This record gives sequence, C-alpha cells and structure tokens, in this order.
Amino acid sequence: MNSKWREVFKEDKVIIGMVHLPPLPGTPLYNGSEINQIMNFAVKEAVKLEKGGINGVMVENFGDKPFRKYVGPETVATMSVICKEITGEVNVPVGVNVLRNDSKAALAIAKAADCKFIRANVQTGVYVTDQGLIEGKAFETHMFRKIIGAENVLILADVFTKHGSPLSKRGIGDEAYDLVDRGLADAVIVTGARTGLPPNLELVKNVKEALREGVVLIGSGLNSKNCKKFLEIADGAIVGTSLKKRGEIDAEKVKDLMRKVKGLV
Repeated sequence: MNSKWREVFKEDKVIIGMVHLPPLPGTPLYNGSEINQIMNFAVKEAVKLEKGGINGVMVENFGDKPFRKYVGPETVATMSVICKEITGEVNVPVGVNVLRNDSKAALAIAKAADCKFIRANVQTGVYVTDQGLIEGKAFETHMFRKIIGAENVLILADVFTKHGSPLSKRGIGDEAYDLVDRGLADAVIVTGARTGLPPNLELVKNVKEALREGVVLIGSGLNSKNCKKFLEIADGAIVGTSLKKRGEIDAEKVKDLMRKVKGLV
C-alpha cells in the first residue's frame, strides 16, 4: 500500500461515505434553494457519517442530472463553498467527485477547500457513456494538480467505470495495472454497472491480483450484508446508497456497517 495513501488513511479497511448533493445552481433540476440551505444539508450528512464511525467523506454533485462531461464555474464555486464548510466541521478526510468526469474541477475544489482526495471516473482509456465518449486525461489532470500545488491530493480512479462501457477489449486486470502504472492513480475503484449495484467478485479479484500492493476500493453496492466477501479482497469501499433512509444518511446504518467492517480486521 503506497505511502501517500497511508498519509491520509490510517485504517486497514477504509470506508468512505458519500454526501450526495441535491441539484446545484446551473443544472436542470435546481429548484432555487439558497446555497446555505444546500450547505446545511450537506454538513448534516457529513456529520452523521462521522458520528457513525466512517473513515472518510466524499462530496458529489449527485443531483445535477443530466450530467455534463465538464462543469461550469457555478458548480465549482458552489461545491468549493460547501466542501470548505464540511472540512471545517468534520475531522475525517474529505474528498470530492465532480460528475461526470471533471477531475480538474475536483482538484480546484480540493485545493480551495482543503480536501484530501478526488475521484476520477475516467482517468485513462475511452468509455461510451450517457454523455457520449469520454476520454481519460491523466496527463492534463496530473499537470494541473502540479500547477496548483495539490500534489498531496490523492486521485482515486475507476476502472471499467459504472454507467459506461470501455472501448478497449483488454481485461480489467490489464486496465487496472495501466491505470496505476501509466495513469498514476493512487487507488483503483471497481464498481457494478450502475449506482447501488455491487461489482462482480471475480473482477475485484482480478484487479487486486494485477495490482498486488496497490489500493483497491469497491465503488458501488457495498452494504452490511456483503461487506465481508468484498473486504476480504479489497482495501476499502465508497458507500452511499446502502447508508440511506428516505433519501438521507441514517447514522444507525453507518454504525452497523462500521461494526461489521471493524470485525473483519
């Protein structure tokens, strides 16, 4: 496991909880809510995750459907303010994912808000998605990270990203290896076909075998019932859907999952 990862996360099995933001200004479903109202909701979600024992929090513009490949300045500004408020309220590492695949925007937000990691849905390769073709921009992402002085911000990158299909015919193990070796990802995320669905266990095994000491995370579908089989292989998970009740984080569900995760270590 790489040293940069250990500087941010100390745990052997890392669980990162999602703060799914409602629609933000400049998107079709935005209902005119004040920024403070959205911010207060996001902070409460993050605090519930921390109280439940979560190891990290990731903020995502989940409500901004239909997604753009790259977002506008209004999204960067709004998410920067929200993330900064969250980093001031919780003590666990905070990260950011800007959908659909705006890693530069995510890095800019992370730098401004003192976040410790970002998620890159497509870091290398080419994927067919509901936004059309998305190409990985690993070089541009790393150069931008260097230019703004954010080299300490981890890049967690998806392999065979959900809600998409790779144009490459190579196996997932080869793709994951290149994602780290050539795309310089700090951790690799394996997901199911879409949000809330777990990945194929054999694919997780293939990725872990290909990366050996590299960090492998489950990116969708983990819950208190299936965490044992996945975390016997993976080094952690990003969890959102299974921790919710009526659309919001349920602290008791977080506690239940974290109890079971701690029992595996």
